[in-house]
Amino acid sequence: MDAIDQRIVSCLVTDARSSYAEIGGAVGLSAPAVKRRVDKLLDMGVLRGFTAVVDPEALGWGTEAFVEVHCRGNIPPSEIRGRLEPLPEVVAAYTVSGAADAIVHLRAANIHHLETVLERLRGLDIVDRTISTVVLSTLLDRPPTPEH
Repeated sequence: MDAIDQRIVSCLVTDARSSYAEIGGAVGLSAPAVKRRVDKLLDMGVLRGFTAVVDPEALGWGTEAFVEVHCRGNIPPSEIRGRLEPLPEVVAAYTVSGAADAIVHLRAANIHHLETVLERLRGLDIVDRTISTVVLSTLLDRPPTPEH
């Protein structure tokens, strides 16, 4: 990935709806050249796709929490993922270093819904215990950019 590719990615992160011509104007390439580079970035896995960014609160999912999940025994990450995937409130999950086996990002409609989800999460047979932190406000939420 060269400097022009990085600038193309920056343009797409800023506005994924930009046309190839608009991006080309910003990076000094023709629209077909930008398309070829975007296709290459997709093939390489640098770009994983294009999506709409939705405000979860506008959809009624404004309550969120991060949950440390401590498993019973030595559970492989693939099994943890398999148990979390059916829970629609799990928006992301990560294996981590430290005492917890995973950190789970939950979204719910309200605190009652969050409590119900936490009960379902704690009820999974692989889960020994959880430690929850409810988000009060978002201070910073930015997409990754190639310059950083």
